[in-house]
Amino acid sequence: MVTKGLKLRIYPNKQQRQQLAQNFGCTRFVWNQMLAMLNERQENNPKSSFLNAYALNNLLPLLKKEHPFLKEAESTSLQVTNQHLIAAFHAFFRKEKGHPKFKTKHAFKQSYTSKFVHGNIQPVGDHGIRLPKLGIRLPKLGILRFKAGQRIPETIKQVTLSRTPTGKYFAVLIVEGENQAFPKTSKTVGYDLGVKDLLVGSAEGLRWPTTRFDHGLACKLRLWQRKLARRQRLAKKAIAWDHHQKLPVPRTLADFKNVAKARLQVALIHEKIANQRADKLHKLTAQLVKTYDRIAMENLKTKNLLRNHTLARAIANQAWGELRRQLTYKCAWYSKELVLVNPYKTSQLCSTCGYDDGKKALAIREWTCPQCGTHHDRDVNAAKNIEHLAFG
Repeated sequence: MVTKGLKLRIYPNKQQRQQLAQNFGCTRFVWNQMLAMLNERQENNPKSSFLNAYALNNLLPLLKKEHPFLKEAESTSLQVTNQHLIAAFHAFFRKEKGHPKFKTKHAFKQSYTSKFVHGNIQPVGDHGIRLPKLGIRLPKLGILRFKAGQRIPETIKQVTLSRTPTGKYFAVLIVEGENQAFPKTSKTVGYDLGVKDLLVGSAEGLRWPTTRFDHGLACKLRLWQRKLARRQRLAKKAIAWDHHQKLPVPRTLADFKNVAKARLQVALIHEKIANQRADKLHKLTAQLVKTYDRIAMENLKTKNLLRNHTLARAIANQAWGELRRQLTYKCAWYSKELVLVNPYKTSQLCSTCGYDDGKKALAIREWTCPQCGTHHDRDVNAAKNIEHLAFG
């Protein structure tokens, strides 16, 4: 059995949207209250043992008594919020992430997670037929409608509901399914990650050129970003004038519809770019997993590479982290193997004789080994070294 996530776009009605907004606010409030308590406890008594999620859940009844509006929220979502907070602290202690931060209602994306308890989450509809409209029954919300072209398993472990900056609602269902396997091909491959080409394989001709999705919409994005900046600047001047006049109810940025319109247009463009990039990566990774049984890639530290301001935009466009994430779970789903290799000197060593020709500038795309005379394409040679390091 493998755990999978199914992402569905949902269409809540007005009452359900209000309840979703309330749940977003309640989980955010619990996160901030618990985070403030943990920070204060650590400052006042640094040697005290750190609380776990179970201890935080025991504080929820007292918090609900003090703040009755929390009783209107979906109860398991508050427990999951505590689990996420403790997990964030553990990642901080392991130096994997920064210190957990307080959440704001002005964040572009809002979400919360509900757990499956005593049948509180159930799919609705005929699961043997691909109906154009199906639904899912959720606590506090009732039946949420969605359109899907796949069957939903009877058992759902948890569901995460979210609202995007463009006002769309999504549900991510965590379900368990059978471990499917693609036919074995006995093929292995190594891949070098790059900027000019997204992937270069260890065999000649295996290249996936870069697609700059942001270039096609760059002019439109810049236009709306300038409009947004100008409208925000004018709105802030109007707000400052309201305060100068000492109006009883001064305006806020939320009162300026032209600012909201520009912000929405910028979010829509970013969303389109992200969707195009994700679609390409899903098709690419599915093809790789079907074709090869064992795949090797270099384990790049993208965060460090982004410090190169000359290449930062191009590197971010490649989405190497998302590519690696998709390959990781798809290899696990379909019984394939993914090996991550230290990229140290993979571009310097001759893949034929192992001679180290020293560090090379990025402008050098081809070179000839002075030891054995083999002429190398820089990226193909690196991919061959990656495959050799991973599989011998």
